[in-house]
Amino acid sequence: MRKKTLIIGASLKPNRYSNYAIQRLVAHNFEVVAFGLKKGEISGVQIDTQLLPYKDVHTVTLYLNPKRQKDYYDYIVSLKPKRVIFNPGTENPEFYKVLKENSIPFEAACTLVLLATNQY
Repeated sequence: MRKKTLIIGASLKPNRYSNYAIQRLVAHNFEVVAFGLKKGEISGVQIDTQLLPYKDVHTVTLYLNPKRQKDYYDYIVSLKPKRVIFNPGTENPEFYKVLKENSIPFEAACTLVLLATNQY
């Protein structure tokens, strides 16, 4: 397993990008943990409905709009990820500032495109 990834905003709905991202990450042999509003499973990954103190998270990839992200700033910073990916529609200059202050790299990118182009 490579680059443990936490997906925040995971959805059980198969037409959601977060759902597809979980499937693609698993298919590329990444270790995946997920947080969402409803418990369930996608490609063998359990969706947690409580914020857990995951260890060794390399990447946090966001599927939450900027207004909903604010509640997760401290949690994400506490995980000390190596990077945070802001997928399309999740870009958040306020959170960028918080991440910079905590020396956490981030990028506005699409997890699915990064995987498809071997840039993940």
